[in-house]
Amino acid sequence: MKKYPLILAHAVGALILFSVACNSNNGSSPVNKKLLGKWKAKDGETKLEITDKGFTTDDGQPITEDYFVKNDTIFTSYQGSRPFTKFLIKNLDDHKLTLFYPDSDIVEFSR
Repeated sequence: MKKYPLILAHAVGALILFSVACNSNNGSSPVNKKLLGKWKAKDGETKLEITDKGFTTDDGQPITEDYFVKNDTIFTSYQGSRPFTKFLIKNLDDHKLTLFYPDSDIVEFSR
């Protein structure tokens, strides 16, 4: 009879740990649906396409990289290589995207 509270406490603890593990996404946030799509820079030379699976920049020659988003930063890598290239999202709405590039340039995109 004394074992039931102990078993119940362990079962509840295991359930809590299991639910936290299943809901975890390794610290990365799901991709914002506003971010997905085709973007053009104001200068008209640079194009950006973001899909569920790839981050493609095109300023003469398209380069597609893997990526993930964490908070307000896009981390890209070519075929899983490290270190990651970081693009900081300064502004994002349905029609405008402003990115702070790794080389300290700010590029404004629109749809």
